[in-house]
Amino acid sequence: MENAVAPLEETMAMRLRELRMARDLTLDDLAGRSGVSRAMISRIERGEASPTAQLLAKLCSALGTTLSALFASERSEASPLARHAEQRLWRDPESGYLRRSVSPEGVGSPVDIVEVEFPPGARVVFERQPMDRGITQHLWLFSGRLELTMESGRQLLEPGDCLFMGLEEAHIFHNPHEEPAHYAVILCRNKV
Repeated sequence: MENAVAPLEETMAMRLRELRMARDLTLDDLAGRSGVSRAMISRIERGEASPTAQLLAKLCSALGTTLSALFASERSEASPLARHAEQRLWRDPESGYLRRSVSPEGVGSPVDIVEVEFPPGARVVFERQPMDRGITQHLWLFSGRLELTMESGRQLLEPGDCLFMGLEEAHIFHNPHEEPAHYAVILCRNKV
């Protein structure tokens, strides 16, 4: 994946605010649901703070959405084709991992495909998110190695391995190796 990150950061703050308002939630309501302070949510919505993946996961869960939906554009017309050059990129400011939203936006599919480049030494902790019950993902490792620690145990992934997991479970992504890990995540919003 290339290192250029699209102007997604510029629209994320506005999109987060729109989602909160569409659900008729105050800053205090969202803070209570997500466990993220009101002040931090306000700073993110004003574009004054660059949220981490963990923080965004908490906010998305509380809003009943996914990172892919948060990053989606407000196109008036959906297309079944997502051109590589138009796929949205986002870099986690804390770990440096690069996330590409591969799936076409606005087609109404319960499946999202995300490509990730996970740097050497990176570690991201996602806390238990009960509101994510029914959301599952397959993680398919293309290159490098990756350690995943979940409530059910630790998994060491090698190239070609595919791991299935539920998002409501706490999990830790860790790359203790000297080469980046490159993988795809296939996320599915199942009916519960």
